Amino acid sequence: MRVAVIGHVEWVEFALVESVPRAGEIAHALETWEEAAGGGAVAAVQLAKLAGSATLFTALGSDDLGRRARVQLSEQGVTVRAMAEPAPQRRAFCFVDEAGERTITVLGEKLRPSGADSRLPWHDLAGMDAVYFVSGDDDALRAARTARVLVATARELPTLQSAGVQLDALVGSGEDEGELFRPGDLEPAPALVVTTAGPLGGWAQPGGPFRSAPVPGPLVDSYGCGDAFAAGLTFALARGDAADQAIAFAARCGASVLTGRGPYAAQLSGDAP
Repeated sequence: MRVAVIGHVEWVEFALVESVPRAGEIAHALETWEEAAGGGAVAAVQLAKLAGSATLFTALGSDDLGRRARVQLSEQGVTVRAMAEPAPQRRAFCFVDEAGERTITVLGEKLRPSGADSRLPWHDLAGMDAVYFVSGDDDALRAARTARVLVATARELPTLQSAGVQLDALVGSGEDEGELFRPGDLEPAPALVVTTAGPLGGWAQPGGPFRSAPVPGPLVDSYGCGDAFAAGLTFALARGDAADQAIAFAARCGASVLTGRGPYAAQLSGDAP
């Protein structure tokens, strides 16, 4: 299966704390680490683990962090197709508290890939079984539509509206104001809309409510579970699963991530049933 992600990368510094500090407090980190993450990176690695490989169309900073991000993602099975931007790599800082909840601060502008940039082999998307669109411009989204299956995040609603392409699935969080989608927001309407609600499961249209998957171990870290859900949905739709089966598989991908430190440690791998 040939799959790809179009989206951004952030270099993220993580700090495990007992609780996120209130105004004026000082928090002592119990553990720290850093790695390339962000929506595009996390989804691409998850797809690479499921499909055996994945291509990430992205933009990276021209500094050391941008180079480190490329190396790390390549080592995780991702073919990185990146525009080198004359700007610092976007960074983020993430608190993870002892309940596993993540609190994120992003630093710098999102570096989005452009479909008009000839440095990226956009024609390769025409041979893809599926593409997950995380961020980019109208031209990038139109290039993504040449794949057999196209899934996108509701977070990029303005781009989805201006590009006007048909989506096979739209994914968003009902708990995040930045990912809310209402009927009529897109024309043409997506064939499937999946709205997640954490442990409550979520709602599919068509299809109605769905349940969350059991968490296969102690809850450790929620960072990246939504991106893994979307990647799992993309993979399952590409292999021909019906919508309800694809959503159930995506829920398993999201639940699995909750049991590992950071976004990658507990991602599902292999051609999971």
